[in-house]
Amino acid sequence: MGFKRKNRYTIDDLLDIMQLLRSPDGCPWDRKQTHHSIRKNFIEETYEAVEAIDNGDTELLKEELGDVLLQVVFHTQMEREQDRFDFDDVCDAVCKKLVLRHPHIFSDTVADTPEQVLKNWEDIKKEEKHQTTATQTLESVPRVLPALMRSEKVQSRAAKCGFDYPDAQWAMRDLRGEVEELVEAIDACDADAVEEELGDLLFSVVNVARFQKVDAEHSLAKACDKFTRRFAVVEQLASERGVSLDNAEIDLLNGLWQEAKIKKQKNFGGI
Repeated sequence: MGFKRKNRYTIDDLLDIMQLLRSPDGCPWDRKQTHHSIRKNFIEETYEAVEAIDNGDTELLKEELGDVLLQVVFHTQMEREQDRFDFDDVCDAVCKKLVLRHPHIFSDTVADTPEQVLKNWEDIKKEEKHQTTATQTLESVPRVLPALMRSEKVQSRAAKCGFDYPDAQWAMRDLRGEVEELVEAIDACDADAVEEELGDLLFSVVNVARFQKVDAEHSLAKACDKFTRRFAVVEQLASERGVSLDNAEIDLLNGLWQEAKIKKQKNFGGI
């Protein structure tokens, strides 16, 4: 396949480039890849696009969306080589899905609110996938999702079937109960029970977040950022005072942490 450089490329050029890279005379690395070998790349590129969105960086978002599209084209080319489907088939499938799941646009169904649209979408999806029980809707949530995100989706689908707490206070009561059970497992030095109870506790935390309309995944990500910023202050204070974090007593470390917390609150209005 010949290739001609251009000032501006299109999706057709991207498809041709990927076909060239995967050809016998193409790139040794690209030829060697499989769906599984670049699976992690797909995940990483998606998260990088999400980070660009969170940072409001339009130029970076353009680049990262291109990287995500590259992954789609890469996987599609592998299937094309096996004569199973090509990029046009992928586009055809998603277009048909959008038309089918938007009957208020492409048919005579009425849906005047976002809530009605989502309900129609879920109802049509269940019919498409032949889901006849509530359990099937829960099982269809991808297991590879981040655990907090998966928990929220599983809980939300159960709630749509009527299986839910009446209010946030019930969810908080369950959360406190799970903390007590975790403490008992730790006191008993039962590693298996600790793992199980810790999972129950995290699941309960997501329930509380859901009732408060808080994205648990995003909330934890912000907590990680806050911890990192505060730790940087702790490390700076320790360095200024000749304290080794590796050997410092817990009381000293806790004191530095509280000092860093106060310092950041004064400088940034709370952190």
